[in-house]
Amino acid sequence: MSTGPAGHVARSTIRPYPETCDVTRSAGSLRAYVRTADGVPIDSVYEPRAVVYDGSGSGGGTGYRSGSGSGGGAGSGFGSGSGSRSGFGSGYGTSSRDLVFVVAHGFTGDADRPHVRRVARALVRYGGVVTFSFRGHGASGGRSTVGDREVLDLAAVVGWARELGHTRVATVGFSMGGSVVLRHAALSREAGVDAVVSVSAPARWFYRGTAPMRRLHWLVTRPSGRLVGRYGLRTRIHHRQWDPVPLSPVEAVPRIAPTPLLIVHGDQDGYFPLDHPRMLAAAAGEGGELWVEAGMGHAENAAPEGLLTRIGDWVVARAG
Repeated sequence: MSTGPAGHVARSTIRPYPETCDVTRSAGSLRAYVRTADGVPIDSVYEPRAVVYDGSGSGGGTGYRSGSGSGGGAGSGFGSGSGSRSGFGSGYGTSSRDLVFVVAHGFTGDADRPHVRRVARALVRYGGVVTFSFRGHGASGGRSTVGDREVLDLAAVVGWARELGHTRVATVGFSMGGSVVLRHAALSREAGVDAVVSVSAPARWFYRGTAPMRRLHWLVTRPSGRLVGRYGLRTRIHHRQWDPVPLSPVEAVPRIAPTPLLIVHGDQDGYFPLDHPRMLAAAAGEGGELWVEAGMGHAENAAPEGLLTRIGDWVVARAG
């Protein structure tokens, strides 16, 4: 792992969305490559907090309010960003001083996957949202280390979110991303966050107790598996084994307090059974909160809209 500062951002390059992209995003969104402390470009997307029309403008004018998360459905995106830094001064208004969610996807995901976009649409009612693709995923550079150096990716993106002006940052991670947000919060105290949500994360490394995890180990450890990952799953996986083995999630959790921590897990998770979240919750003690979701499977794909809304409410209450 790099010895550079955890929150260091070498540089970022703003770029527009390709005209052929069919992914729906809020007006005012920005896309950038953010470089990590070890030099990997990370494809990152910023969406300002949604503004919802409420019809309350004075003098017959049009009224707008920031989405509060306590109202009905998600509001339409509103902003004046044009894809360059020149829009930051006035275009983002109070959003630049508000809460931002940094969403860390699971293994084989990326910033443009529909389930990641669904999470972003749910959370943008509560604050700005930054989604990104871990190294080796999507348009980011490098190769995946399946949760090890990915902590540098998250650190760089959190740094970018603060560079945009946000004073409160909550990290929300799923599966591999769930383990990364735990390790980042434990290791990056100087560039820390204000709340951490880990969904469907493992408690320990090298777990092979379920069929999906045995398939994942084949994917990561075998040359033929890595070819399947590269061409079938659009995920470029590093061939080197961990050296040294990184801090495990269950070892990281006790170091997170006093930062608010929420652990979420489905009771129908096919990858990691319930002993994983229970180990994490036990390690967190009074510093963490555990939600076991009835009928829920694994990670972003399985997270229902109601759960995402409750996560938004929880973060606002703890990080506000």
